[in-house]
Amino acid sequence: MSTNLFKVTRRAALSLCAVALTVPAFAPASAQAADKPVIALSNAYYGNTWRRQMVDSFEAVAKKAKEQGVIEDYIILNGDGSVNQQMSQMGSLILKGVDAIAIDAASESALNGVIKKACSAGVKVVAFDSVASAPCAYKLNFSFVKYQADLAEYVADRLDGEGNVLVVRGVKGSAPDHDMYKGQMSVLKKYPDLEVVGTVYGQATGSVAQSAVANILPSLPHVDAVLTQGGGDDYGVAKAFEQYGGEYADDMPIIVGGGSSNFIHWWADRREKTGYSTISKNTAPGIGSAAFWLAYEIEQGATPQKTMLMPVATVTNDNLGEYRDMKPGVIVSPEYTHDWVTEHLLDK
Repeated sequence: MSTNLFKVTRRAALSLCAVALTVPAFAPASAQAADKPVIALSNAYYGNTWRRQMVDSFEAVAKKAKEQGVIEDYIILNGDGSVNQQMSQMGSLILKGVDAIAIDAASESALNGVIKKACSAGVKVVAFDSVASAPCAYKLNFSFVKYQADLAEYVADRLDGEGNVLVVRGVKGSAPDHDMYKGQMSVLKKYPDLEVVGTVYGQATGSVAQSAVANILPSLPHVDAVLTQGGGDDYGVAKAFEQYGGEYADDMPIIVGGGSSNFIHWWADRREKTGYSTISKNTAPGIGSAAFWLAYEIEQGATPQKTMLMPVATVTNDNLGEYRDMKPGVIVSPEYTHDWVTEHLLDK
């Protein structure tokens, strides 16, 4: 059976299942738009602000695309961070006969088998953010190594290459955590007088990071700087140091920001009072909308490069005021439109 024939058969089955749910009894079967795809999101982890905002971004554009008749439907599945659950979800999506899957993976390699099954079934797969290395999948990623190396260089410059650094890692076992840590260490190893005095996992979550830092602080020497990974952990780190008080009451370490609005508000307030200075770089959760449109276009026949990179958002002391009025509990991020994806990802 050819791939095209398989695709028609698979989608025909999906349309038949959907008729009773979505088409009035008087509507003929021909009313189904055979060329309109079903796009799915498989998100391994939903436990932090970044991931929730990413899912919201995907859902917002998917819902609008469905309302406008661009797609037949969309499906969103969120996991608990485990490989086994996501493998089960991917298997379910394949059986449902979806046309394309955007996957934010629990592991760089453990999902490769089920992704290969999806590709073999004619499903287009876009691995994004926490990418999977399956050769058949398109990959939409950030330059995690580079931008975290840039932040580590900022810390090294501010400290003149000498001081104590606390490292707050992200989602344990994920590809972004591995790459960001690699970028940080690639810089720190060049400065023998910059000592990593502690490493904790903050799960890219404010509350988890706050608890992890609060637990380790009593055992550490004075901390001069903290490298974070984003997702809201920056504000949790700041609160842990504030609550610890003591030597940090009037001498907060340089906490590298990860784009959370709560941290930006904290930074702006502290800058007004004490002149506090730092920098923030973050991957944009709006990648969810970009992943949707990229999956859609590939399903429609587009053939972009196999690996594509997204920009990161940067906040400095100079443009801090532009973000002062962000609502609490969100991450700095644009939304990526269909036109943006066409111009920046497809027309390369």
